[in-house]
Amino acid sequence: MKLALATLGLAASVVASAAEPPPVEHFMRHATYSSARISPNGEYLAIGVDRGGQDVLTVLRLADLSLMKVNILPDEKSVAGYEWVGDDRLIFTATRKVGSFELPAGTGEWYAVNADGSQPRPIIFYGNRGASQRGKNVGNEFFSLLDPLQDDPRNVLMISSYARSADGAGAELVQVDTVSGTRKVLARAPKENCSLQIDEKKQARFAVCGRARDEQGKYDPNSDLYRLGEDGKWSLVAAGTSGKQLGVRWTAKDGTIYAYESDRKAPRAFGTIDRATGEFRKLFQDPVSELSGVITSPQDDKALAVITAAGVPKIHMVDEQHPDAELYASLAAAFPGQLVNFSSATRDGKKIIVSVYSDKNPGELYLYDRDSGKARFLMKGREWIDPAQSATMRAFSFKNREGMTLYGYLTIPKGSDGKNLPLIVNPHGGPMGPRDSWGYNPETQLFASRGYATLQVNFRGSGGFGKAFEDMAYGQWRTGIMNDVIDATRWAISEGIADGERICIYGGSFGGYAALMAPAREQGLYKCAVGYVGMYDAQLQYKLSDTGESADGRRYLDRAFGATREEQDAMSPITYADQIKLPVMLAAGARDRRCPPEHTEAMFAALERAGNRPEDMIIQSGEMHGFYGVENRVNLYTKMLAFFEKHIGPGQRVAAN
Repeated sequence: MKLALATLGLAASVVASAAEPPPVEHFMRHATYSSARISPNGEYLAIGVDRGGQDVLTVLRLADLSLMKVNILPDEKSVAGYEWVGDDRLIFTATRKVGSFELPAGTGEWYAVNADGSQPRPIIFYGNRGASQRGKNVGNEFFSLLDPLQDDPRNVLMISSYARSADGAGAELVQVDTVSGTRKVLARAPKENCSLQIDEKKQARFAVCGRARDEQGKYDPNSDLYRLGEDGKWSLVAAGTSGKQLGVRWTAKDGTIYAYESDRKAPRAFGTIDRATGEFRKLFQDPVSELSGVITSPQDDKALAVITAAGVPKIHMVDEQHPDAELYASLAAAFPGQLVNFSSATRDGKKIIVSVYSDKNPGELYLYDRDSGKARFLMKGREWIDPAQSATMRAFSFKNREGMTLYGYLTIPKGSDGKNLPLIVNPHGGPMGPRDSWGYNPETQLFASRGYATLQVNFRGSGGFGKAFEDMAYGQWRTGIMNDVIDATRWAISEGIADGERICIYGGSFGGYAALMAPAREQGLYKCAVGYVGMYDAQLQYKLSDTGESADGRRYLDRAFGATREEQDAMSPITYADQIKLPVMLAAGARDRRCPPEHTEAMFAALERAGNRPEDMIIQSGEMHGFYGVENRVNLYTKMLAFFEKHIGPGQRVAAN
């Protein structure tokens, strides 16, 4: 199959960049769109559009890309989580943009509207309204969309979660009318803390029920799989404590049940569950990497391929006989070096929104038409970015001091030979669960534009490499994880990539912790450090953070930090203030609840007492766990660049070729 590409679309080509690097705002502006969804009949295209501090929902008529409606929520709320209900109605939820290290905070409200803007309805909201609207009010329930029922012009399926105990929540499958707002409970989960899955008939069939504690009451997440029988009773299919953890992902239109199986050590296997016997049949498992995604057929939801991402993402076909396997291969071949996926499709699967991105391309959308065999360009996520001028993100691996293979990424300035560069070591947040990934990263691209290489290593505890690897981080924040960060830094020096005399360390959240702890552990290796929304004092985290508010959150902290005061103090950077002898810059959000600003203020004071007053400290009003406002981000990174320039510059500004 030969794919034809058309170049019509919403965005014009960007102009060639000049020799001078782009301004900081060029990298800190948010993407124009968050996602796009085609209506089931192919008549409309819905797009989440960034308008500064607020995302709106725009509806276009696909035939000529004419504007139908711009849906704007009041009180600076942003639109998110939108789906088509039938051919011409949309349902969406409201969020508030609060920070770059966490997803925007949902308000819990849901709305529905027709494509042309008619019949707007608040479907689920909190607080008091008139008597006619009281049926839509909710108390302590939280609703999430499970299935938009695209063959039903007005109803959707949602999951209602509600508190049942201090650390547990119940769940119900609820049918919600998007015109009247009426709700009907269809099924209830078998126990607390369950997610529900439906079958091909849109009926509740499976529940994955999690628990945060092991048999000894210590923090150790696990889950059990239950099945709802035709008799209306739940039965246990697989208990996580048996050594095999099974979880259902989705059921395809033909009834194929896709699932994960885990031994709670190695990366999970992906496969199917036999409907009659409950037996798991493995389709794919990687010895190193968890799956970072699954590519499904736009026609029948069958799995075509899976994606692994220890380094640069790799595609592994799991159903080469499926008719859409050839289509996907053709699309992927049309965009070499980029990751291609199906974003959404019409009911008959004839028109498909295709997403494309890479380390240099922030993302763009195409409309593929099966009848014509052509893919028409629609839009760019960041139309001001020219991929030809972007830096390259290289994958690397090395063995740490224990002989364990670790994976990571190096962003190398465009035009550089990749040798003897000033280096910024950038540990990610978490540390358990999050990871660094391949793709366009505005932060590392900014650093590269000023001549800095950026090193990001997926140290022990990072997500994506199996539970055993993730569990290695508990009790190892100051020791094992810092060893990994330090070893990665020394690897970059030994490979000739980094100039050993020009290395700084910078990170946010746990990365902020690492930015202060690694220099205390390995004095002289780093020339400066930037801690951003970091955690520096275990006692403050217990007392002031949202993590410390729940019993399970405190159990997590006990396992991560150590249960005794001695262990907690020993892993806190503030304890080692007199050993942090390099120049320091600190930044925090004034409204941060995950790592409250008191951490940053206490760290500043401790360094000042030790005779090493930080060169700068930003406590940004209005911001939370990571700065979201563009003006605040520009201010932060402008000061950060000046700090780097002072200590490991001058930056090598590489002229565009």
